[in-house]
Order: sequence, then C-alpha cells, then structure tokens
Amino acid sequence: MIELKNEKIAIPVVLIAGIIWSFGPLVVRYMNEPNLVPWQYIFARGLTIFLVINLYLFFEEGKSFFKNYFRIGMSGIIGGSGLGIAMITFIYSITNTSAAITLLCLAAMPFFTALLGFMFLKERISVNVWIAIVIATIGIIIIALGNTQKSSLLGLVFGMISSIGFSIFSVTLRWRKETPKFTTVAFAGFFCFIFATIIILSNDLVFFSTSYNGALFSLHGTLVCMGLILYSIGSKAIPAAELTLLSLMEVIGGIFWVWVPFLGINEIPSTNTIIGGFFLFMSIIYYSLTIKSNRRFIALN
Repeated sequence: MIELKNEKIAIPVVLIAGIIWSFGPLVVRYMNEPNLVPWQYIFARGLTIFLVINLYLFFEEGKSFFKNYFRIGMSGIIGGSGLGIAMITFIYSITNTSAAITLLCLAAMPFFTALLGFMFLKERISVNVWIAIVIATIGIIIIALGNTQKSSLLGLVFGMISSIGFSIFSVTLRWRKETPKFTTVAFAGFFCFIFATIIILSNDLVFFSTSYNGALFSLHGTLVCMGLILYSIGSKAIPAAELTLLSLMEVIGGIFWVWVPFLGINEIPSTNTIIGGFFLFMSIIYYSLTIKSNRRFIALN
C-alpha cells in the first residue's frame, strides 16, 4: 500500500481528498427526494465503496489482497465502524437541514480529533495548530449564527454524530501502523451495506430506488472512496488533529458547489456563511504556512 512519509507531499494529497468530498452535498442535492430512501442510499453507497476499495487492492496487491482482512485488528474494526456510522448519519443530517449546517457540523472534526488523539495516542498539539483551530472556530460560530433559521435539531444531532464518527476513523488510522488502512475503509463500506440490508429486509423495503437515484448513490460512493484513498495515503505523515483540519476543504467547497448558480442548485449561503467560510480557509492557509514549526514541536515532544 502507498504511504507518504513526507508531509510536504501528504498535505496537498489530503487537501485534494477534501476537495473531492466537497462534491458530495451537490450530488445529494441532485437526488430525487433522498430523505425518502435513506437506507437504499446507504446500501448503494456502502456497496460501491466496498467493491471499489477491493478492486483497488486487487490491482495494488494481487490475489493475496484478501489476507489484509485477517490483519485488520481492533483498530480497523473500530475505525471502520466509526466511518460507517459517519456515512449513515451524514445522509440523515443533510436531508434534515441545509448543506451549510451539515458541513458546519463536519467542521467540528478537528476538535473531536484533537481530543481523541491526545487521549488515546498522546499526540501533542502545537500552539500553531491550536491557533488554526481557533480561527476555524470563529468561522464555525459565524456560520452558525447566520444559519440558525434553517437548522433542525435532528439535522444538527446527526451532523455532530457524523463528525465524531469520522474523527474516530481519523485517530484509528494512526493507532496501529500494521493495520491495513484501505481494508479499514472497505470494512466501513461493508458495515453500511450490511446495516442497510438488515433495515431494508426488516421493514419490507425495496433495495433499489430509481435508476437515476441509484446512479447518483453510486457516484457519491465513488467520490467518497476516492477521497478516503487519498486521505488514508496521507495519514501517516500528518497527526490526527491536523488531518481533519486540512479536510475542512470539504466544508468550504461543499458550501460553494451547492451555491454556484450554473450547477443548478443555487442554495444561496448567507453572508455569515461566506464570512465564516473565509475564516475556515484562512485557518488552513495558516496551518500550511506554519508546518515547519509544527513539526519541530512534535519532534521535541
């Protein structure tokens, strides 16, 4: 499996992952009433991720790729389950509130990840990273103040659960070095697939929505999969809290794509959302400019 140990290369790789993920809310907005077929969405998305990751591993490692599943360990199971829960709660969040609010909840990932990384991995957080997180916090608060009228308690709760689930996944990526990272992602897809299958069968639901929706379900799963591959590749060179800080590009891009009129959605963000997004972008820029001093802090601690 490809792993980057040079943070100067890993940082843009993780940023690209965030940009790819940012198209997710746009794809969901193109779906026909996704709130009525959430489990069909989760079923198709989970199956797509599982198949694409295993196909990638087959080309990367050959027929012996399946042996990775015997080495997944507790970190892989916990991380895959956390990511699976994040995927499930994402669709319930974005279909119960605005894309901006859902993405706002995801923007809280650096805080959850920093806490989990400190508690379980003993990863110290440098002053510069805390400054970047504070700048991002200002942006989050500004966005929240400008979008309260669009939010719902249910959407916010699911959004925060999704954020915590992804933070758990990010921390487990750095937990055990011998854990096959891509297999963890495949397990997350399998987790969603099995969970959705149980719900669909127990409630006598159909497995597939319209062919139009089905194609968008799979497209979203492919985008998520591509981003997770890049995110996992870059995870070795970047501490967990900083990983999720860089992934805030998903928040900025996601709000932008559903707003741009020519893409057909035109979910106009408030002035607060635009200003808050600017602060999130500046937090990423600040982190990138202070990367050398962040590394010196880590080396000394």
